[in-house]
Amino acid sequence: MTDFFDMTPEVAAALADGAPVVALESTIITHGMPFPQNLEMARRVEEEIRKGGATPATIAVIEGRIRIGLDDAAMERLAKTPQAQVMKLSRADLAACVASGRTGATTVAATMICARLAGIEVFATGGIGGVHRGAEISFDISADLQELSQTPVTVICAGAKAILDLPKTLEVLETLGVPVIAYGQDQLPAFWSRESGLRAPLRMDSAAEIARAAATRRALNVPGGQLIANPIPAGAEIPRATIAPIVDQALADAARHRIAAKAVTPYLLQRIFELTEGRSLAANIELVMNNARLGAGIATELAALKG
Repeated sequence: MTDFFDMTPEVAAALADGAPVVALESTIITHGMPFPQNLEMARRVEEEIRKGGATPATIAVIEGRIRIGLDDAAMERLAKTPQAQVMKLSRADLAACVASGRTGATTVAATMICARLAGIEVFATGGIGGVHRGAEISFDISADLQELSQTPVTVICAGAKAILDLPKTLEVLETLGVPVIAYGQDQLPAFWSRESGLRAPLRMDSAAEIARAAATRRALNVPGGQLIANPIPAGAEIPRATIAPIVDQALADAARHRIAAKAVTPYLLQRIFELTEGRSLAANIELVMNNARLGAGIATELAALKG
């Protein structure tokens, strides 16, 4: 693995000691918001995980090296890199980026792959990808869903992004055998909103319970990870009735401008930011922080089970 990986001393020491570690993706830095807000947010998320007693490990590919953990200089350099110069990496193009010596930011799927190879079992993100609206025609389904079915990492998110077809996303996750666990409520959250109108297949109310489920899944040798849907804090949410028409308008704008493939999600998030006058970004930051806190709790409980 050392042929491809560089690991910060902080992360390496934590893993060697069996201490809790939480992986973080890097597309939220490069494709999620502009500089310097992206750097400020990345630093805040890492600090939130440290406050929770765990070690953060932001994952990215920099000049062909998979970086497990970024020091401050590397994180700032990545945050300042123009988006056009950074590959958006999923399962399909991770190896190609490494082989060609390029720089890339990891999506959910690529972060899960790298976390597993590094021995990290918990990953906190904002929202996962899923089945795009109109997928029955376009077949546009995120690789994140397949990754969850085969890579043993517990992923904490605020639900699938609300720009997606949530009922179809839930159906695909069920077909793939991915445990979808709502944290502290019966309904599946919908990223910016605490409620989606969909009942979650499973509910758990503590980090300890989630950690035991992950450990039991591993002991039973059941492949794949588990998805923890953690609702955005009530004070930060944009209610479903408010955000739904805004998402519809953003989708219509994307169709009119013929935005497709990997460009769709960044375009929609930017358009929704404009239509909500920045409210969506503020909510996004709060839900990421909330997921980081829960991720630290789950990682701590998993480490205790092994200890």
